[in-house]
Amino acid sequence: MGTAMRGRGPAPGGDKELTDTSREPRRRAQSGTPAEEPAAGSTQVKVVIPDDHSMVSLLGSRDELLHVIESSFGADIHVRGNEITVTGTAAETAIVAELFEEMTALLSGGAELSPAVVERIIPMLRRKSGVRPAEVLSLDILSSRGRTIRPKTVNQKRYVDAIDQHTVVFCIGPAGTGKTYLAMAKAVKALQAKEVNRIILTRPAVEAGERLGFLPGTLYEKIDPYLRPLYDALHDMLDPDSIPRLMAAGTIEVAPLAYMRGRTLNDSFIILDEAQNTSAEQMKMFLTRLGFGSRMVVTGDVTQVDLPAGQASGLRLVQEILEGVEDIQFTRLTSHDVVRHRLVGDIVNAYAAYEARTGTGGVAGPVRDGSLRGRPAERGDGRAGHRGPRKRAQ
Repeated sequence: MGTAMRGRGPAPGGDKELTDTSREPRRRAQSGTPAEEPAAGSTQVKVVIPDDHSMVSLLGSRDELLHVIESSFGADIHVRGNEITVTGTAAETAIVAELFEEMTALLSGGAELSPAVVERIIPMLRRKSGVRPAEVLSLDILSSRGRTIRPKTVNQKRYVDAIDQHTVVFCIGPAGTGKTYLAMAKAVKALQAKEVNRIILTRPAVEAGERLGFLPGTLYEKIDPYLRPLYDALHDMLDPDSIPRLMAAGTIEVAPLAYMRGRTLNDSFIILDEAQNTSAEQMKMFLTRLGFGSRMVVTGDVTQVDLPAGQASGLRLVQEILEGVEDIQFTRLTSHDVVRHRLVGDIVNAYAAYEARTGTGGVAGPVRDGSLRGRPAERGDGRAGHRGPRKRAQ
């Protein structure tokens, strides 16, 4: 696999040099324009792209990807043929050079680059996670209906790896981090590979702060709205025509958590979604359904609890009870792992800052009444706009 080569010393396949001089005001790169000598105090790194890589694929149509890189860094970037010269601070030039290496590695693996992919790579490099972005973004979980599902952040890859390596995995993180979606993809893949005989998807039927009152229809019609997000994910990953057949045969089961009591689930991939809305008793009941040849994934967001005021979340308590137990893994995602609209991550951060500032939503540990310190009982889940105790769906 060809890789981009940086100006960090002699290496086969390209000329490299690294120069320290003075920093001058930033100048936008012009493709084909030779780089000038750097001023004193700056560092210059040259990256040579292998001849078998198209510069259009690397830099994007009309330099679209190059513009994304330029807007993210203060360094000057010049392109001449297959040679890219980066001039700026030592820290920035090192990251930009690594960025081009990762982009080249992705192209070598057959991936297509886009502004979204480049914007994913940059924060991974800045956080120095120790994992190559190309390894994260090239890990295929499931290919279905013309699209491939992959992790998009380092923590998502760790989550996916944990599912492969442990029998029970908890994934805790804010909205939009792919907790349930990635678990569903792993479940479908396991079913297709005949690693399990069925998929069981469940979630507690708890209203999200609204009192819906009586719902018309049969029992299944009443609970269907609570389970709809799980059906939506299934439709993304399987042929829609095959889903009714698989559900009729019991190969895929979508049911409320209350239906799990008294069962032993063998040879199954079991996903509990919205686990923050389980009580401590429900969480224990669910976990003890585990049978031979089965795997469990439990997902939830402890900042969005819809239980009645004063009732502790089973997802919060289970961390204290099971952390450190062999073959059980806790994976935590953050706002950095949000893969929805960019504003979702900003919203999560803004709420977290508000709760830390006002003391209305922080979780500092259990207190004697079973609620959590920093989360007043009268506020239920601690979110703005809450008007009273939650009510469990009937």
